[in-house]
Formats: sequence, C-alpha cells, structure tokens
Amino acid sequence: MKKPSISIASDHAGFDLKQLLVQALQASDFTVKDFGPHNTDSADYPDFAHPVARSVESGVYDMGILICGSGNGMCMAANKHQGIRAALAWNTEISKLSRMHNNANVLCMPARFIDTPTALSIVDAFISTAFEGGRHEKRVDKISTNTIIL
Repeated sequence: MKKPSISIASDHAGFDLKQLLVQALQASDFTVKDFGPHNTDSADYPDFAHPVARSVESGVYDMGILICGSGNGMCMAANKHQGIRAALAWNTEISKLSRMHNNANVLCMPARFIDTPTALSIVDAFISTAFEGGRHEKRVDKISTNTIIL
C-alpha cells in the first residue's frame, strides 16, 4: 500500500510539535511538505492553514496536518476550502472516527492540550485508517453540496 503524501503546518504554539511530527513522518519514509512556520516567532494560523488546505484540495498532497494551540483556528480556516474535511482530534478514537465516518483529509491538533506520544498516536491513527464509505458516503457528500434531503 502506497503511503500518503502529507502537507503540514502550524502556528507558533504548534511549532515544536510540528517539528517532531515532521521528523517522525520522514523517518517512516512519508513524503512531507512543511509549509511552516520555520521558527517560534508569533504567527497567524490562517497564513499556514490555507496553503496546506490548498495542497490537499488540489490533490498535490493526499492529507494535511495542522497544529495550533487549540486546533480550532486551523480547523476553521482549513474548512473554508471546498473539498476539505478538516477534523479536530485530541485522541486516537476521534482521529479514527474522523477518517472512518467523515473521510477527513486534514487532521487538526491542539498542541497545548496533548503530549508528544498522544500526537504521534493520533497521526498514526489518522494516516492508517480508511474511510468506511457505505452509509457514511451520502452524509459526506452532503457536506460539499449543502443539500438537505428531508
């Protein structure tokens, strides 16, 4: 099975965790594009969320990972993009369910609320879990179409 290519970014709050994740992913032979930032200076999360979202939306990268203090800002910015299903996960079960039931293609994590082993486990769960399809397919389709069928 081909390993997915991954784009990744953070803001200043997620910088240290992003660096560790980039190293771990590259050590496991994943293709990784780091969209920054490249230091701990104060950074605005949308400036980094949008390039990752565009890279996944366009198909250049298979999946994205975004990290900020709470994970919320990155998730909100990424979800402004058509075709992006960004999910906020703070444990492995939520990470798996975001893939299985929602076909999430961008993982958002809260750097201030998880430790490194938990983050690594969340990323592994996200990358290794497949979308179940089936009954979830029509629900996911409704996300991008804004169509409600009553």
